[in-house]
Amino acid sequence: MDVTPEVTSSSPEPVYLPEPKRLGALARLAPEPMKVVLNWGRRYSLWVFNFGLACCAIEFIAASMARHDFIRLGVIPFAPGPRQADLMVVSGTVTDKMAPAVKRLYEQMPEPKYVISFGACSNCGGPYWDSYSVTKGVDQIIPVDVYVPGCPPRPEALLQGILKLQEKIARESLAERYGAAPARPSTAALQSDLVKPPPTPSAEGDAR
Repeated sequence: MDVTPEVTSSSPEPVYLPEPKRLGALARLAPEPMKVVLNWGRRYSLWVFNFGLACCAIEFIAASMARHDFIRLGVIPFAPGPRQADLMVVSGTVTDKMAPAVKRLYEQMPEPKYVISFGACSNCGGPYWDSYSVTKGVDQIIPVDVYVPGCPPRPEALLQGILKLQEKIARESLAERYGAAPARPSTAALQSDLVKPPPTPSAEGDAR
């Protein structure tokens, strides 16, 4: 939680409030067998928020239909919104104009949350990587857990990516992933790249 630093003569360093706990007591203090059960529950109850941006979204829809049917893997497609979703699948070309919306919706998802980058455009920009308006990969704005290559990938590739994500969830420790608070940059580091203001006319006159 960011607060406005309070600087006094006796304490020149900024004073920050402690980071809020993002994990409940059960997730942080549960014994190992209970963590296995919690990971098992998360692994097979992934509500998906599909962020379809281009042609890869059609392959995502095909993977959720009866022929491939990824619901049998414990993946529920088309969550009502980001606040009810555990997994975001970004499929298609992420443009610089769309990037803030992707990040905003990712931040609205509850913890723990996961991201699959589906297709070459989402992975690195794809055939449009050198366009002035294309973001060179969704991982530049949000963290990605699994990358699915292809242009576009087949639905079977998405199923393989979901299996890889479930394997990752099964062996993860939420305390290691979310427990440590991010390091705060110092005031000097925040001000290091700032452009120094030009001297005022009165200062120039005093110098002469």
